[in-house]
Amino acid sequence: MAMEHLAPALTRLLGGRAESRGRPQGSSRRPSSTVSSPLVRVLEVPVACGHPPVQRALFCRPRPPGPARPDARSRIVPVAHAAPVTGIHQKSLMHTSAVVRDAPQVPDFSKYEAKDPSTNRGLAYLMIGSLGLLSASAAKSTVTEFLATMSASADVLAMAKVELELSSIPEGKNVIIKWRGKPVFIRHRTQSEIEEARSTDWKSLRDPESDEARTKKPEWLVMLGVCTHLGCVPIGEAGDYGGWFCPCHGSHYDISGRIRKGPAPLNLEVPQYDINEVDNKMVIG
Repeated sequence: MAMEHLAPALTRLLGGRAESRGRPQGSSRRPSSTVSSPLVRVLEVPVACGHPPVQRALFCRPRPPGPARPDARSRIVPVAHAAPVTGIHQKSLMHTSAVVRDAPQVPDFSKYEAKDPSTNRGLAYLMIGSLGLLSASAAKSTVTEFLATMSASADVLAMAKVELELSSIPEGKNVIIKWRGKPVFIRHRTQSEIEEARSTDWKSLRDPESDEARTKKPEWLVMLGVCTHLGCVPIGEAGDYGGWFCPCHGSHYDISGRIRKGPAPLNLEVPQYDINEVDNKMVIG
């Protein structure tokens, strides 16, 4: 739109130039009724440049400073609306973006491909199977080492079972051994003690349990020497019932280790044990 408005104004100005050529040099110039506006230098460019007068005024390169050439005459004329002259001739384009390829040309790798597809399949199966085998071995090793840290130590395993010669314990005597950090009472009972233990009405006791259920052989009584009240160690062959007595809080146990009097709620615990009659040995644990 700016070019269309400038075209009539420049045409009139250029037409008035031709009229002023016949005037004498001293004649006064008719004042122009054009409003004050920016000045541009309009050059007479040969028609060979191919630009219309308006584009020639706005885009053609001006004459460099110096003495005027006979074939290039110029004068200053006012223009109502004109863009500043930059001195650089530029051609208007739709856009200046260069064509960029999305990806470079991919080389041909066909000569590296396998001739038989089954070869690649077999290699893939081999790699997958090998990786699975290695993963399984690593997982097994990790789990085994983790479980080994949770197992009992060597000293605990050594104390897991205790073997005792029964012939070393005389009849009517007690033996105290250590098993898993706890005292174990082993008594070789007499026949009178066996009859006394089995003649008691065990159903009326605080923790009812028969003597037959507490012993594997009547003459051998095996118990943990820990009071069921607060974990003290009772004294053997003491108390009101001829068995064991806890001096801490006054718990009384009979000759079968059953609670008969005092604050203890349960009988003395019987651990797991076996008697080897052939070797006459007892194995606790």
